[in-house]
Amino acid sequence: MNVPKFGIGASALRKEDFKLVRGEGSYTDDVQVENALHGFVWRSSHAHAWFKIVSTEAALASPGVHLVLTGEDVGHLGAMPSKEQVTQPDGTLNVKREAPVLCSGVARHVGDALAFIVADTREQAEDAAELIEIEGDGIGAHVDLATALDEGASLVWEELGSNQAFHYRIGDRQATDGAFATAAHTTELRVVNNRVISHYLEPRAAVGAYDAEADSFTLHTPSQGVHSQRSILAKDVFRIDPEKIRVITGDVGGGFGTKMFTYREYALVLEASRRLGRPVRWVSSRTEHALADTHGRDSIMDASLAFDADYRITGMRVDMVANMGAYLSQYGPMIPTMAALMATGVYDIPNLDYEIKGAYTNTTPVDAYRGAGRPEAAYLIERLMDSSARDLGVSPVELRRINFIKPEQFPYRTQSDCLYDVGEFDGHLQQALEMSGYGSFQERYDEAASRGKVRGVGLSTYVEICAFPGSEPAHLHLNLDGTITLFIGTQTNGQGHATAYSQLIAEKIGIDFDKIIVRQGDTAELSRGGGTGGSRSIPIGGVSVVRAGEDLAEKIKRIAGDELESATDDIELVGGMARIAGTDRMMSFADVARAAKDPADIIAIADVKQDEATFPNGTHVVEVEVDPETGMTDIVNYQIVDDFGVIVNPVLLMGQIHGGVAQGAGQALVEGVQYSEEGQLLTATFMDYAVPRAGDLPFFKFETRNVPSVANALGIKGAGEAATIGSTPAVMNAVIDALHRGYGIKTLDMPATPGKVWEAIEAAKAG
Repeated sequence: MNVPKFGIGASALRKEDFKLVRGEGSYTDDVQVENALHGFVWRSSHAHAWFKIVSTEAALASPGVHLVLTGEDVGHLGAMPSKEQVTQPDGTLNVKREAPVLCSGVARHVGDALAFIVADTREQAEDAAELIEIEGDGIGAHVDLATALDEGASLVWEELGSNQAFHYRIGDRQATDGAFATAAHTTELRVVNNRVISHYLEPRAAVGAYDAEADSFTLHTPSQGVHSQRSILAKDVFRIDPEKIRVITGDVGGGFGTKMFTYREYALVLEASRRLGRPVRWVSSRTEHALADTHGRDSIMDASLAFDADYRITGMRVDMVANMGAYLSQYGPMIPTMAALMATGVYDIPNLDYEIKGAYTNTTPVDAYRGAGRPEAAYLIERLMDSSARDLGVSPVELRRINFIKPEQFPYRTQSDCLYDVGEFDGHLQQALEMSGYGSFQERYDEAASRGKVRGVGLSTYVEICAFPGSEPAHLHLNLDGTITLFIGTQTNGQGHATAYSQLIAEKIGIDFDKIIVRQGDTAELSRGGGTGGSRSIPIGGVSVVRAGEDLAEKIKRIAGDELESATDDIELVGGMARIAGTDRMMSFADVARAAKDPADIIAIADVKQDEATFPNGTHVVEVEVDPETGMTDIVNYQIVDDFGVIVNPVLLMGQIHGGVAQGAGQALVEGVQYSEEGQLLTATFMDYAVPRAGDLPFFKFETRNVPSVANALGIKGAGEAATIGSTPAVMNAVIDALHRGYGIKTLDMPATPGKVWEAIEAAKAG
């Protein structure tokens, strides 16, 4: 394959890194606004309590303090909205309970926002918060998901009469019951998907300014899309024309879904600025991030598979309880329903019965975290496949192969109504097994045993859904200096959008890679944009970029043809020049721009709609060694073969895989949110919440075996969440395989910390 230097498929290095490594990035905390004040959110120290703010006079009189806002002061502002409602089995929509900008009367989790203090410095605002006079008393808190729906559990919302947030069901219960009634074998398994915190490098921040003359706001904040932030703040919170709010996002130090959402602090800095006539800034501490930013995962799934005598799956049942936290977050209910959507994975399962109950608890709200429901689905089905293979006495590889959706079955519609376009699942499974030396595992097991270690092997063959139907407008401008600017409404969070988009443009227009400027993150520059999430930026936005590039290339050729007195078809674009092919007659792109008679002649806009989602898939094979004396687990061998369709940049792709494995393996082995019975967050700092370090992760082999998507115009499938989805079940299957080989242990819940593994081994030894 002849890959162009900077086109699709080229391993171009990230062009944005030169600025960042020199310290020239512009993150929200770097934004300097003249005469700015500093805000501090005073948060509840109780998981559930009624309260009354008696007086703020002493706080207001404190040095440097300009404003104290309470729930009563912002009662005119709308709540932070939940945009997803679930259609329940009885046909009704669930009743939403949303977070107010500031609480009035009741706090429902530790970290709930009670007041906002604005002062000359953050330290002065923090000191003033201690002077607020408050009365209150604790109410019984409930944090345990396993018992949240039990009769007699303390209620997060008394008026609802229970902690059930919603009820959801898909599939055919009667047909599934029939499959289980006639099954030759059945397997049951309970899995707990532990709660995690998306510890990105850059905590959230906000700088808000109000322009009294224009009666408009400007907000700087790190986000995954400025247009959704503007829409929610304008329509749902302030109830004003969206044109009255400008949102700007500069560089972003990681998002992982959590920076997609509109948080209280954004409304607070804007409201405070309107009242004070001065800009107001707020920067989260790491502990505030743990307390107040949405958490991820947190569900319990009881599942079972029915098999016929030939080990083919005939039915799947799942009962899922999903933790919503104290409020329904922006897309909270969608996360467990997404797990149901992808429940059957890569397998041809003819009958499905999937039931979900969302539960309120006195904890931080739960929402999308890298993968958003798809990791939960893959974890369940892949754990089930290994558990079933163990019960049936067959190889986990063979059981998967028997039940894979075969290439000739595509396009394949699942029982949850997903339309898989293409797939060759056994192909990447076989390639990954060969890379790992799967057939010689026993030799490595024996060698590990000679050192007192227990070795295990686990795999996962996953499929996910991303690049959901929709479009992303791309605007290309040829500038008078010969450069090209792309305006697009996605938002890079470190993925390398400027590099990838520049590759697409360079291939179509024949311009130097570094002469392409990518502009994202300002609602004043672009009226519409879908933001970044669900691996949509390159699969969806990239198609529009390519089409706009083709359009602009034709416009440049037409202008150059007129100026050079040549047919448009004879003009070629090379190195920022338009020339008559086979001659030395040419003109620069700068000259072309100046020759344009109408500004529209050097602008191209494309907005290509995609009708179906894409389905990346792949196989992870992992080997671990467990030290029975300490419970320590080491990942010692890791292979990945993925099917991502067409790849734009292998270097960027490798970065996504590295990060995804770290997050997925981190959840499996070390990460996990812990609350006390009273609802205190016990893992609010890095002293208590473990994240994987470089030494915890292995070198791994990564290859692709790609089948281009037919749902995407460029054949791209997306890769942003894939490694997180595939890694977690593979790692846990390897851990359990080791424990079963050594001690007969059949199941263990995440995270498989040394203490938990050691206790399981000691319990098994004791019988």
